[in-house]
Amino acid sequence: MHWDRVFEDLESQLAAEWEAERAVLDAESERLRIAKLDLRTRLRVLEAHNCPLSLRLLSDSTRRTVTLRAVGADWIVTEGTGTPALIVPLHAITSVETDHGSLLATLEETPPPPDTLRERMTLGFLLRDLARRRVPLHLALHDGEALHGTVDRAGSDHLDLAIHDSGESRRAASVRAFRIVPFESLVWLQPGGTVI
Repeated sequence: MHWDRVFEDLESQLAAEWEAERAVLDAESERLRIAKLDLRTRLRVLEAHNCPLSLRLLSDSTRRTVTLRAVGADWIVTEGTGTPALIVPLHAITSVETDHGSLLATLEETPPPPDTLRERMTLGFLLRDLARRRVPLHLALHDGEALHGTVDRAGSDHLDLAIHDSGESRRAASVRAFRIVPFESLVWLQPGGTVI
């Protein structure tokens, strides 16, 4: 009958409009979800997949090819082939380069991370632990200066560094200077030497 075809046509038009509207809503919802992603979340995915990546850091013209070993609250630990681990504050990262598949994987919905201590550890917390254990560090600063010393204490946004030569223990006689270093000026830190 003629009316049956009219109703079928109306139903198919309505279904097509609903499908188009649903596609628009889905696309908008995906854009909003991606807009809420932060760098730390995406780095956590790269760490979980053990993806090789190239990092560029502030005041550093070289690309470092590394893999992520840990992602903390506001820092990462990287390791390159034949190079020791570096602690890098998130604010010091200027870009992260990886293959297209890994990049897309960081956009996928992932379950929330387990509530581990490492996820909550700030750079200050990590540096207080290194100070407690008297671990000597190599530090690179935004202005290009390189320092070596032992962290005496770490506050919420800065550290006190006893500057001494690499390979020497932090002893009163070997300390050349003391410096307050804001976390914002750090590009990377490298534990070096033996734990005293």
